[in-house]
Amino acid sequence: MKSLKPFAALLFLLVLQTSEAQSDSTPQKPQLKISLNYNTALNYYGRTDSLKSTGFFPLAELWFTSKLYVNAAPIFTNNSLQRLAYAGTVASAGYQNVGEKWISSLYVTKPFYKENSELVQSALKAQSGASFTFQNNVLNITAGGDVKFSDKVDYGATAGLDHLVRIQATENSVVIFDPTTTIYGGTQNFQRSYYKKVKPGVLLFPGSSQQVTENVSRFNVLAYELSVPVIYASGKVLLMATPSYILPQNLISVPGRPDLSERGGNLFYATLTAKYSF
Repeated sequence: MKSLKPFAALLFLLVLQTSEAQSDSTPQKPQLKISLNYNTALNYYGRTDSLKSTGFFPLAELWFTSKLYVNAAPIFTNNSLQRLAYAGTVASAGYQNVGEKWISSLYVTKPFYKENSELVQSALKAQSGASFTFQNNVLNITAGGDVKFSDKVDYGATAGLDHLVRIQATENSVVIFDPTTTIYGGTQNFQRSYYKKVKPGVLLFPGSSQQVTENVSRFNVLAYELSVPVIYASGKVLLMATPSYILPQNLISVPGRPDLSERGGNLFYATLTAKYSF
């Protein structure tokens, strides 16, 4: 699970798209939304834990206005060793503004993971970011950036294209398909070791070298992802399925240290959601 925030942002965007078919006015009073979510393969840009856990997370959202919100979700993992084990809670606060052509988003996320959490992203202490989407009839274009705080500070970037198709099922319900392609980039911190010659050789006598280990930070492509969110909205009920295929890139591998190496491979997974707005 890369983050609850992009998932919530996508839901928000799609709900706003459907609201035109269901209501002529945007609610201004505080609104509570509750959803149940299931992820078939928890991952962090395609990186997974050794147990390949699935995840269940109920999400509560409180919208103070149509633009300002807070949300929180306890995360429960499921694998061959533990059934519905509590891994921690992720809370977010944000602002989103939807115009005729542009959608802008700002957010701050604070995870509260258990110390022994098996989640790949459990080292994350906080994250903030922003994204901007340009809407048109052909392809919606999204670009965003984020800052992740752990023992070090990492910077991320996201670029995506999607084409939204909306089908009016009945007078009060709608079905939406949103084929999406996304590129994730970010800094990676790791150690690099090499041998450095410290004493040159003389005639037949070889010189001497010593091993040098240094910390390196590089900005790389982290993953490519293809997804097709499918959403059904009727009244206050929203059902959503998001099948996704992610291809992780530039996995860090530390020779002789599998505990410090990243696990991951091309992965198909899906997120299922049932949501109710009060």
